[in-house]
Formats: sequence, C-alpha cells, structure tokens
Amino acid sequence: MLLFVIGTEFPIAKLRSVGRISIIVAVLIIVFFVAQTLGFTSFDSLFLALAMSITSTVVTIRILEELGMIKDKSTVLILGISIVEDIIAITALGIFQSVATNGGQISILQVSVSIGIVVAFIRSILLLGSRYLPKIIDKIGKTEDYALILIVILGLAFGLSFAAKELGLSVATGAFLAGVLVAESNSANVARVITIPLRDMFAAIFFISIGALIDLSHIPVLLIPAMLVILTSFASKFLIITAILAAAKDYDSITALRTGLGMASARGELSLVIAKAGQDVEAISSSVFPILGIVTIVTAFMTSYVIKIGSMITISPPSTLDRKNKKFRFGFKL
Repeated sequence: MLLFVIGTEFPIAKLRSVGRISIIVAVLIIVFFVAQTLGFTSFDSLFLALAMSITSTVVTIRILEELGMIKDKSTVLILGISIVEDIIAITALGIFQSVATNGGQISILQVSVSIGIVVAFIRSILLLGSRYLPKIIDKIGKTEDYALILIVILGLAFGLSFAAKELGLSVATGAFLAGVLVAESNSANVARVITIPLRDMFAAIFFISIGALIDLSHIPVLLIPAMLVILTSFASKFLIITAILAAAKDYDSITALRTGLGMASARGELSLVIAKAGQDVEAISSSVFPILGIVTIVTAFMTSYVIKIGSMITISPPSTLDRKNKKFRFGFKL
C-alpha cells in the first residue's frame, strides 16, 4: 500500500526523468568491504551491504510530508531514486538467493534470467498497461462512486503485486507499478486520498511484525558494528549522490545537498525484508537481523533531524567579489 501510494505521485514521464540516477552499486561495494573488515562472512557482508544501500521509503516520505517538502525538487529526486534502488535491490536479492541456494556458485544463466524477468515485467506494464488501464480508471472515476474506485484500484495494486510475486519479484515492485498506472489517469488525486489511511495502517503493522522478529539480547554486543555500518553507508551515500547531482547541469547545489542528506539517512522496511530473505535461504548468520534492527531504530530517529537540517540550507546572495569568482555562500535558515 505504501509503494502504491508513492507510485501515484510518479507518472511515467517523471519516473523517466530520475530513472538513470542510481548509486546503489557503489554504496554496496563500500559497505561490503567494511563488513568484511569487521569479520563478517561473505554472504553476511553481501546481504548486509545490499540492505544498507537502500533508503527507507516509509520513514523518508513520512518526514517529508510532515515538513511540507513533498513537492520540493529534492523530494522528487529522493523518491525517484529510492524506487529505482528498490527495483535494483529486488533484482540483486533474487541473484544473491540463487547463489546461496547453489552453494555459492554463480550461474550466469540464472542471473540473466532474473534480470530479464525484471526488465520484461516492468516494460510490459509501463508500455501496455499505460495504454488501457488509465482510461478504464477514468471511466470508473466519472461515476464518483468512491467505494467502486477504491475496489478497482486495490484490485489493480494487489493484482500486479501477485503477478510480481509469481515471477519471483517483490510484491512492492508490482504495487509501485500499479500506482504509476493510476498516476497516468485523471483520477490519481482521488485514488491517493482514499488509499492513504490504508497505507498508514499497514505501515504500522509492518514495523510491529518486524520488531517481533528481533532478539533484543543481541543488541548490546552488536551496537558498535551497527554504528560503524551506519556511518559508512551514510557518508558514502551522501558524498556520492551529492557529487553526482552537483556535477549534473539539471540540479542546483541546494537540491544536490538536500537530496544527498535525504537519501543517506534512513534504512528500514526493504532492508529488513532483505535480511529476512537471507535468513529464509539460510545464507546469513543470526547477527545480521539484529544489526539491521539497530540500524532501523537509530536511522529512524536520525533522519528527521538530518532532513530538517537539509531544509534549512540556503544560498546567500553573492557579493560583488563572489560574483567575479563565481562563488556562492551557503547558510542555514533559522
């Protein structure tokens, strides 16, 4: 439900505008080597690195909504990059699970099939679904029967989620694509309003169920490794994203900084899903899940302050000397 509602904010044109910006591979490699240095096994390091490479959409979007930044240019980038990361992460997760079940042997055929399924599923939904489904939704929207609209869009969300699951993908991917199709219709605003209460309810249930899986007795022992992983992923992701966006001509320095801070902060729902998937195939040790539990708690509190700091960053008007040197002064709006 969360990713469906997010999808309604992303018509296909907006999704394409941010689809090429993804830094998950770079962050994954950095965290992997840090985890290896801390003494984790190869599979522990792989799953931990993948989990730490993904920004929490749940936490981030809630904070952005509360701060009134949901329509900010940096927010569009944060959400767009997050969705691309989710898709890449789900593909990588399928590959990691496949390698783990094969005793650590990498099958080029299985990797190619996993990537091919993801690409074919997404392209078919966006190309074929966008031609017909938005028109159907608009016809139903004209009836002004909100119960009927809710049933239809939920059917679409759960239907594509089920299709994604049957293909071995994340249900979140199918739900997001359903939201994208709804965003192509004229009834997107209505759909968003009537599904937000459901999103909030299921998001709460999700975190309660994940919390029940965490063994609190492991937390004191794993606190220092968790903090090191948090610092590594935050610094690497912030620096990489800010540098990439600052180098791009389409984004100003403020947008680059705010996006870097927003993307580097929160870890959460999908990170925990990745850890659970690693446990399901017995690829990771029992210490990875508690570490990500600590990460989720710490970054959830940290993110609100980090994003608030980003929202206060401003550019002061340049002086005459600064104009000649093409420099700007950064400051904070208090």
